[in-house]
Amino acid sequence: MSKEAFIQHINEGYSSKGDSILLGAAILNGEAVGETQVKVPLKTLNRHGLIAGATGTGKTKTIQVLSEQLSSFGIPVLMMDIKGDFSGIAKPGEEKSFITERHSKINIPYTTSSFPVELMTLSAQNGVRLRATVAEFGPVLFSRILDLNETQAGVVAVIFKYCEDNNMPLLDLKDIKKVLNYITEEGKDEISESYGKISTATTGTILRKIIELEQQGGDFFFGEKSFDIEDLMRIDENGKGYVNIIRLTDIQDKPKLFSTFMLSLLAEIYQKMPEKGDAEQPELVLFIDEAHLIFNEASKVLLDQIETIVKLIRSKGIGVYFITQNPTDVPKGVLAQLGLKIQHALRAFTANDRQAIKQTADNYPTSEYYQTDEILTSLGIGEAFVTALNEKGIPTPLAATMLRAPMSRMDVLTEDEISEINSDSKLVKKYKEATDSESAFEILTEKVEKIQEEQAEIEEEKAEEKEEKKSSTRQNPIIKFLTSAAFISGIFRVLMMLFKRKR
Repeated sequence: MSKEAFIQHINEGYSSKGDSILLGAAILNGEAVGETQVKVPLKTLNRHGLIAGATGTGKTKTIQVLSEQLSSFGIPVLMMDIKGDFSGIAKPGEEKSFITERHSKINIPYTTSSFPVELMTLSAQNGVRLRATVAEFGPVLFSRILDLNETQAGVVAVIFKYCEDNNMPLLDLKDIKKVLNYITEEGKDEISESYGKISTATTGTILRKIIELEQQGGDFFFGEKSFDIEDLMRIDENGKGYVNIIRLTDIQDKPKLFSTFMLSLLAEIYQKMPEKGDAEQPELVLFIDEAHLIFNEASKVLLDQIETIVKLIRSKGIGVYFITQNPTDVPKGVLAQLGLKIQHALRAFTANDRQAIKQTADNYPTSEYYQTDEILTSLGIGEAFVTALNEKGIPTPLAATMLRAPMSRMDVLTEDEISEINSDSKLVKKYKEATDSESAFEILTEKVEKIQEEQAEIEEEKAEEKEEKKSSTRQNPIIKFLTSAAFISGIFRVLMMLFKRKR
């Protein structure tokens, strides 16, 4: 096929009447063809996506390019930054010779720009603190996070119902731990009378699961002030959408907390966002870096929940994009929901690697211009296979693409720059202070203390009654002598003598 036919093939396949994100130019026979434009309609960005590739192939810069253009269209972004190398989007980039050369090849002018950023955290790092209450999860979601069986989940449901019936808010993990202790000790009779008997073995298992979550940082995440998802939807004074970066560099060894946050966020967005139908652009786009951290540690029930939410959340105008090294890291049920796929180079060092590359190639449309499995190992840094959905929802042709460079800094912020962003942030001030409202812990602590006081009073009264009883039977020395056997015997002898004399 001729170069002209290739240009027509790509431009027709990626044509768009509405606004779209321009990713770069297509590659043919190892060279970028500047007359082509590989772009993705904003209208289809709520159909989710995958950005995959080996370490060092340019995935982070691809996410940066996508985020910049989304922000430019006034679409907010939520980025989960595991490696901590995404924050440079807050500062303008610097044009260098290799960037100038790249952009001349793809025929796209290069400009520098910065974008509005909020730095967020699930832990003790500086930034906007993200929290949620236990009650906001509800018994079903909370049980799934803890990977409980049906019986244990039933007990969690009882706990939530008991707290609701008795106006005891469940805000943090110490609340639910206190309830578990109460229903197996002081309150077991109260619970069994109204809700049925609960096994101490079951409550013990639930408590251990909660402690495991707590040790992974759950005590930082659960509590008040609860984060309002509306704060993810902000636009700055220049009409740019905020890029909300969740700094997760200290959470790689805490996959349960990561999964917990992800599921709670998706569930809350789905519950609170109104239906958008077939909108012209998404309301929010989420990028989940190192996505395998969610899926590797998730139970089947949790995976099913994530898959269900990913399927449904599209209608709310939310796009979810998974970033990982290999597409096989993402479950097939989730992978099948993804409209945009950007595949960077893969490495073939072993037989298993070569097999994985063949499987990956099979996930992409066939092309008369590419031997997909061979090119996957030869793509350069900042080059990737792209296939998306056009405005009619039809998959676009497979295009090996030379991607444009980010307009913002391709490096991390300094500590001083991070401090500057946080000091100017209204959200940092809004969520800075943790509050500890009266909740189940305080209410039950007071209730247990009252029960213990009442029991102490009862024990004291019993002791006094026992002492009084003893005192009533205790005699003074005179009475004791007069009632003694010796005295009575002596009186008896005297009476007998008097009786004899009288006779």
